[in-house]
Amino acid sequence: MRVLLGAIAIALLYVFYKEVRKIPAKLFTLMITAFIDMVGLLMIIPLLPFYVKELSGSGLTVLHLHIGVGTITGFIVTSYTVAQLLSAPLWGKFSDRVGRRPTLLIALAASGIAYLIFGFAHSLLLLFISRLVQGAGGGTVGVIQAYVADSTEPKDRTRALGWLSATTNLGVVIGPVIGSFAVTLGTSKALSGPSGIAIGHAAPGIFAAALCLINIIFAARYLTESRGSEHATADESSEPARKSRQAVWSVVSHPSEPASRLILIYAVAIGAFQGTFAVLALFLNVRFQVTAQLIGYFFMYTGAISVFTRVLLLGRMVDWLGEAKLSRLGLVLLAAGVVGMPLSGNLGTLAVAAALIPLGTAFTFPCVTALLSRVVNQRERGLYMGMQQTYGGITRAIAPVLYGRAFDSLGVASPYYFSSAIIAATIFLGFGLDKYARTDSAVVQPAAKEAELAAPDVSSSPISNSAETAIAATAGAERES
Repeated sequence: MRVLLGAIAIALLYVFYKEVRKIPAKLFTLMITAFIDMVGLLMIIPLLPFYVKELSGSGLTVLHLHIGVGTITGFIVTSYTVAQLLSAPLWGKFSDRVGRRPTLLIALAASGIAYLIFGFAHSLLLLFISRLVQGAGGGTVGVIQAYVADSTEPKDRTRALGWLSATTNLGVVIGPVIGSFAVTLGTSKALSGPSGIAIGHAAPGIFAAALCLINIIFAARYLTESRGSEHATADESSEPARKSRQAVWSVVSHPSEPASRLILIYAVAIGAFQGTFAVLALFLNVRFQVTAQLIGYFFMYTGAISVFTRVLLLGRMVDWLGEAKLSRLGLVLLAAGVVGMPLSGNLGTLAVAAALIPLGTAFTFPCVTALLSRVVNQRERGLYMGMQQTYGGITRAIAPVLYGRAFDSLGVASPYYFSSAIIAATIFLGFGLDKYARTDSAVVQPAAKEAELAAPDVSSSPISNSAETAIAATAGAERES
């Protein structure tokens, strides 16, 4: 059995290598940049609760009210999410005006500063500030997606976005291991200073900052600008770019527009799905007696399927079905996988249900993002990609709270039933979008113009106060990949 599994692994790696060789040089450079950035981020995230516990002890007492370590950690994690939500549209707008490359370099510099603050934080306030700075710099996911859209032909965008997400998934796997190694090395005598004092828990922050500096040097040297005038038509050049506040409001005020529907599909589906992570460990422990020592295998299993699906299968499926149909198939698979979790009676059926989840996410979200890049003006891609992340972040912040309450009051399986129903409902938003999957620019451009003409004429402030209030009022978890 081991020989057979080894042969299958070698065959898959060979196919993986053949696929990677097809990646364009510009996109491959971006993938390396995103990979290194994700490694640095995941060096820090798993260590955050331990740092909070070390700095707060058993918790804090404020006005005779005791605040536990878990609540403090939740607030600090939420600060990252809120900063990311508020900054995403602004980063997207900035990249549309100044360029993708300088925007990413500035964001990487912000991340490096945040890592240093994290490493040398001697109070909860500094830890809180480090996450705010990290979140503000982490609002560039939409900019990265816009870079991919700029650098690839319409027919190749879904495949390219799949490659990018596969790369960041690898960073998620490697980052925590390096972070744990940095802690071990920092508390040993290997990195002791002249006085014999080890740098201790500052080591992960220092290592992550150093990695970020290397990433900045690499990106500055090899990452080229993707946003060029050669991509824009004469009509696009003459049309004024939409204001951030106007674009944010148009998603709610004109939900039937193609761009609005795609953003809503992404936001609702990803929030409904990722919200179940809040109770995943508890659910697996109650139903299948999965412990803290075993749950890592669950993520390794689904992560491996996700990487190979996005690299080896996604492009072929897009060529066969097109983005619109494949995104609907992905939603069906995702909904089936989520509802299959509580319906599983043993580990075998659980493995089948869990396998459907990475298949569903791989087929859904890259396709939706690729379609969004087509139905909006090229000059506004960064703005709309940022808005997609903002709305998705709002749902990712709200869903864990609701699912946690349902888990406690309605039963351990209820979050998965709710999640599956919500995901399945978004399928109806995707009907009628097939025509935008065509690569014919004559089809895509009118869609972008329709959306612009239908948008309301509102104030030009970066983000509306009501949107800020709604975002700031949510509480959520750290991002993904």
